[in-house]
Amino acid sequence: MNENPYASYLGLGDVKKDARAVLSSTPGLLHQVACTLSPERIETPIAPGKWSPRQIIAHLADCELALSFRLRQTLASPAATPALLQPFDQDAWARHYDAYDLPAALEVFRAARGWNLKLIGSLSQADLSREAFHPERGPLTVQLLLETSAGHDLHHLGQLQQVRAAVV
Repeated sequence: MNENPYASYLGLGDVKKDARAVLSSTPGLLHQVACTLSPERIETPIAPGKWSPRQIIAHLADCELALSFRLRQTLASPAATPALLQPFDQDAWARHYDAYDLPAALEVFRAARGWNLKLIGSLSQADLSREAFHPERGPLTVQLLLETSAGHDLHHLGQLQQVRAAVV
């Protein structure tokens, strides 16, 4: 089983943050950060060659849509034939982020995350152990998908909170 590339954001050993708690708290934290930034700062890249806060939030919305499909694909596949998860090129997706304004990106993320949390709350231990295969990351479970998503949330929330701290 491959490791979560964002595992360090969840902590180590017995002091790990709960993935479900992180996933539940992210929409509110994103909204809080977004509301504290000026319209100009929302559009300014966080560093040279990096995305702006609006683009980061659009990226999170895109990733939530991908997670939605990956969870359902994994849960619906026959146990003997793990789902094959399609990788995506985040930079290719980002070329279209000018089409999305901040309120729309926040709303898509909030709605998709809320829908996913309903599903996640219904999962059994057997569901969390269901396996899929990602061509770049190898075999993984639903639990690892959730932990990866939670760590990814924390990674980008940290970036946005640094922007907010620099502005205040």
